[in-house]
Amino acid sequence: MVIRRVSSEERLTTSFPLVAYAFEKSPRTAARAAEFRDYLPYHEGNRTLVVEEDGSTLAAASAVPMRQNLRGAVLPMAGVAGVATHPLARRQGHVRALLHQLLDEMRDEGHVVSALWPFRPSFYARFGYTGLPKPRTASFSPADLAPLLRAELPGEVGWERIATGYPVWREFTERCLRERHGFALFPDYRDVGLRDRDEHWLLTAQVGGVVTGAVTYQIDDHGGTLTADDLLVTDPYARALLLQFFARHVDQVARVTVQLPADELPELWLTDLEVHVEARVARPGSAAPMARLLSVDALAGLPTGPGRVRVALTGDRWLAGTYLLDGTTGSLELVGGAAATRGTPPTATLTAAGLSALAYGVLDPVEVQLSGLGEVPADAATELSRLFPRHLPYLFADF
Repeated sequence: MVIRRVSSEERLTTSFPLVAYAFEKSPRTAARAAEFRDYLPYHEGNRTLVVEEDGSTLAAASAVPMRQNLRGAVLPMAGVAGVATHPLARRQGHVRALLHQLLDEMRDEGHVVSALWPFRPSFYARFGYTGLPKPRTASFSPADLAPLLRAELPGEVGWERIATGYPVWREFTERCLRERHGFALFPDYRDVGLRDRDEHWLLTAQVGGVVTGAVTYQIDDHGGTLTADDLLVTDPYARALLLQFFARHVDQVARVTVQLPADELPELWLTDLEVHVEARVARPGSAAPMARLLSVDALAGLPTGPGRVRVALTGDRWLAGTYLLDGTTGSLELVGGAAATRGTPPTATLTAAGLSALAYGVLDPVEVQLSGLGEVPADAATELSRLFPRHLPYLFADF
């Protein structure tokens, strides 16, 4: 058995067929196989590893070099994707070997965090990943947005095909990356696929020429559904402008659906808005995202509260050792080695998933212990709560 990195062209006969079998309708048609070549430019900068034996590809996994906001710091992120195994080679440890090497290489290149959408969350939990909130889908009738048609709102909306408006879209998502915890962006070579396919409308909210909200959407048919992707807004006025535009479709579509971050509350948008909000998590096919730290260096310099605690990291390939986490200056400082063991700060023992859950703000210290992700005495829990207050992340990128 050999693990090797494949070139762009080699993906056509190695990783692409395995991923198609794992995640698409099969058997694939000749026309579908011919489409693989069209995808090559959008995978050019990915790192793709395969397991081979006697000339046959047994498994594949890729990492997309991305960026993610972690509590205000934009960090290099390894987005794991395209993990698939030949049906005759499953449950033989191939994916485990691939992920070890793939994350080793991405970490060595400076990617200090990683995220993915799992085929089975418990599998990736063994690799130190912790769950993140799944975006909600809100569905409602455009007729219920009628009160917004009478509202005088500051600003205006822009409307165009995504192929034309892509530079505006990319610039605004770059702003979201800088401002939104958990937000992640594809590299340029991957993101331009949205522009090149040109299958969406782009709607923007603008005040004084500055974009304050954006959403891409499609309409399936007259009398059908307006399906909007992630509703990205910087303030309530931007959200109201976008929804006001959707209200004008009352005689065109029966429903509007839109994706929202977990902290958005559409039931409070309008009185008498009849809305169905759902975040369905199922296996296979509808999992919530997961993420992890690949290096404790990801924590250095993060804005933090005035906590001080020693953490012992155990059971992980990439996070190990004892560190003193000190937030007394308002910026997280890391002390490792022998210096971390001196003094009498409270001590917690954490797994990689436990520390990642705290850093991403999805669990508090007590929940970390209850989830079996560490041993957190009461005094250490107090300090960790100050260092890592709850803060719901919004991953955004679906890879």
